[in-house]
Amino acid sequence: MSFTLELGAAAPEFELPGTDGLRYTLGDFADAPYLVVFFTCNHCPYVTGSDEATRKSAERYRDEGVAFVGINSNSANTYPEDDFPHMVERMDVHEFPWAYLHDELQDVARAYGALRTPHFFLFGPDRRLLYTGRAIDNPRDHEASTEFDLDRALEEVTSGRAVSVPLTNPIGCNVKWDGKDAHWMPGEACDLV
Repeated sequence: MSFTLELGAAAPEFELPGTDGLRYTLGDFADAPYLVVFFTCNHCPYVTGSDEATRKSAERYRDEGVAFVGINSNSANTYPEDDFPHMVERMDVHEFPWAYLHDELQDVARAYGALRTPHFFLFGPDRRLLYTGRAIDNPRDHEASTEFDLDRALEEVTSGRAVSVPLTNPIGCNVKWDGKDAHWMPGEACDLV
């Protein structure tokens, strides 16, 4: 079995604290026909280099019924800057248009099979996986991107079409797993395509 959630699989449940002081579950996003769950963090240059592209996608598709939720599963023991207080500070500064949740125990990252930061998962109205992988082809410098994989998938599903390219390889830093070297990945993890 693949480490990463397979296409067509149901979105794993979660209950996580957000930087806004609320706790969130998958059901809190039930009003949105489409849900993008993405694994992110505070420090990764692939995240910080693509945050504004992700913001544009979230804002562009909000009125099309798409909700975004960012989850930080990185271990603060492995990378202290990824702790919850830094998450709160980051949201206070950037005011991103998504809930930013903390997966301190990393159970949600394991359930989804998060490989990198960032790693995107797009779910349909039945909360089955329609797309997973990268958002753009150059997340370190979003302005240099020429391929917008997540936007293409969002445009297709919100127009009633099937996702033409449902799998891409996420580009970014490894998830920082607790008790492991900063560059460690589970042995069963591999490229998606």
